[in-house]
Parts: sequence; C-alpha cells; structure tokens
Amino acid sequence: MAATITRADLDIAPQRAIGHYTHEKSPVGAAAALATLDVIESENLLEYSSKLGAEILEQLRKLQQRHNTIIDVRGLGLAMGVEVSSPDTAERILYDCLENGLSFKVSDGTVLTLTPPLTITDEQISRALSILDKALGRL
Repeated sequence: MAATITRADLDIAPQRAIGHYTHEKSPVGAAAALATLDVIESENLLEYSSKLGAEILEQLRKLQQRHNTIIDVRGLGLAMGVEVSSPDTAERILYDCLENGLSFKVSDGTVLTLTPPLTITDEQISRALSILDKALGRL
C-alpha cells in the first residue's frame, strides 16, 4: 500500500492517468493494509525493531573493532549497513557469506546491506554474525 501526496502545482500531468493496476482500489488490499498497521501498532513492532536493531548494531561494532576492513557500521531499526574498504572486498565477503548460508545485498559497491526480518531469533542473529565474522577473517 502506498500513496503520494503533493501540492497541485507539482502535478505536471493532471490529465494523464499514470500507473493504473489491477490491484489498486482493492477493498481486500485496503483491509489487509489496515490489519497490518493494527498488528504493527498492537504488538509494538516499531519499538521491537528499534531495540533489536540497536543490539545487532552493537555486535556489528564489535566486529568492526576486530576487522580493520570495516570502515563504518550504521543503521536504523533492522535496516543496517556495514561499509567495507573496497568493492572487491565487499564482493568477496558477499560470496563467502552466501556459500555459508548468509544472504544480503551490497549497496553503493561497498556497503553490506543487512535487513533481517522481524521474526529473526537470537540463534539466527548469532549464526549470521558468526558467518560474517568468519568471512571477514578469511580476507
């Protein structure tokens, strides 16, 4: 579910219909979106995401202290980035991690983009960080 709201003077094509899709204006889709928002609010998922993300960032900063190829660690909630020294390094880490069961994307050539799901367990976090740590150690 998405929307764009803007001032009238920024609507450069008011007479054109841009982007009509079969799933738009769907009562079922709207109900699903509202139910999702209700769960996010009632289960305090934003607070949980913030807390869990902060815990993971702390562990990533410990990795940064052990591996000088890590330039920066940053994040907001469960969207985190680990910046490494070069695109070649990022690619080597990516493929090493993939071979060992950890999948992520590389952004801007040097940022390992980690976005775990809200359902991730402590055991899975430990395993993911261990895989990343070992890949960094094999450089």
